[in-house]
Amino acid sequence: MQQRNSIRIELPDWIDAVLAARETCGLDETGRMRLVLDLARANIRADLGGGPFAAAIFERHSGRLVAPGVNLVVASCCSIAHAEMVAIGLAQQRLGYFDLRQAVPGGCELFTSAEPCAMCMGAIPWAGIGRVVIGARDSDVRAIGFDEGHKPVDWIAGYARRGIEVTRDLLRAESAQILREYAEAGGAIY
Repeated sequence: MQQRNSIRIELPDWIDAVLAARETCGLDETGRMRLVLDLARANIRADLGGGPFAAAIFERHSGRLVAPGVNLVVASCCSIAHAEMVAIGLAQQRLGYFDLRQAVPGGCELFTSAEPCAMCMGAIPWAGIGRVVIGARDSDVRAIGFDEGHKPVDWIAGYARRGIEVTRDLLRAESAQILREYAEAGGAIY
């Protein structure tokens, strides 16, 4: 296998069809989370082994979609290709800033189908994200067998000290159901 001096992660082609089939600008909170959950379901249907996870970065004030992300760990053979990391990386590249606060007046928010794992949790402050909105909780993800890594018990308070707002449980039942259906269908758990 040829080695390269770069990491290149590309969104699957089907994402364009999912985004084209619905409104992606000016959505309210529930609409933003529904878009993320639609991406999670589509990622399962694509059967690339990425799992039931999706995320998206939105401009906080306008609600404009900046970048979607789905879990691409298995498809890309890259353990950092979690949905949140993909969305963050794409947003940074599209906007031309590693600190999204510099690119978007009013800041960006991350909507994610499930509570971020330990790795993604560390990337959020460094990316300059001002708000995180979560569907399923860590306990929902661990219940189907995924390893979320070690996370501080007081992570929400830690984020608050850094000026990052956290909203949990938006469409949690629906988000957790997607996880369960994925596991029941025999999806790869890693």
